[in-house]
Amino acid sequence: MKIFVTGVNGQLGHDVMNELIGRGHEAVGSGSKAVYSGIDDGTAVVSAPYVSLDITDGEAVQRVLADVQPDAVIHCAAWTAVDLAEDEDKRDLVRAVNVGGTQHIAEACKKLDAKMLYLSTDYVFNGQGTEPWQPDCKEYAPLNVYGQSKLDGELAVAKTLDKYFIVRIAWVFGKNGKNFVKTMLNVGKTHDTVRVVIDQIGTPTYTFDLARLLVDMMESDKYGYYHATNEGGYISWYDFTCEIYRQAGYTTKVIPVTTEEYGLSKAKRPSNSRLDKSKLVANGFRPLPDWKDALKRYLEGRDSL
Repeated sequence: MKIFVTGVNGQLGHDVMNELIGRGHEAVGSGSKAVYSGIDDGTAVVSAPYVSLDITDGEAVQRVLADVQPDAVIHCAAWTAVDLAEDEDKRDLVRAVNVGGTQHIAEACKKLDAKMLYLSTDYVFNGQGTEPWQPDCKEYAPLNVYGQSKLDGELAVAKTLDKYFIVRIAWVFGKNGKNFVKTMLNVGKTHDTVRVVIDQIGTPTYTFDLARLLVDMMESDKYGYYHATNEGGYISWYDFTCEIYRQAGYTTKVIPVTTEEYGLSKAKRPSNSRLDKSKLVANGFRPLPDWKDALKRYLEGRDSL
């Protein structure tokens, strides 16, 4: 199968490319940079075919995908700077990438009769309550600009295609790029104490594990909406930080605070990021490993982080 991957300079796209190549698929990566700019960790993605592509340019998207002729597209490219998205002078660009770019990819897939997998987020919901969000729930109410743009991207895919997967994820960490784990490790090296919110609840997602699941999906025709994070239950960012420092051997003290006490963020964050993942097993997909195990495997290679 030939699969085109957008956003390979990011955390998830990097791991998706390696998973595809490892399974023997013909993978073509793309990104907004002229050449691949992710980490060179000796993995296959570094030597894989790479195409520079601005997904906000509809004609360019049609041209590139018509040339590549993929059987499927895994759309990892997105604007993910949640707070920066709130700035008035960035909002048009956020929508151009997350909505317009996604629409362009979907339209190209329709012309090619190709499958499409779109990565979305728990931020499409209102983040209230304590019940896990179901993948087929349509009670959308994004709290911020980023969430609204990802929801509109979902709708663009669903309205344009029949053969699509929409996979919502949360609390993502991987080797190729910035993430919460790297931030906490860096802070822990220079601070005796760190304040972390305790009233935002969810589950981490390791891109290495997620990539395997996404390729499993693309090898099937079990289309629809899914939720995917690692297993191991629901935790707070405070809990996550405590485990990061425990496994890393740090003695940094973690102080729990409420979102209100923490302040700082421009964008409103959901307090309930619990995602129900039972649909994965119901449709025959293997769930991701426990998040503590995922963190352990991630930290074992932290010299290269």
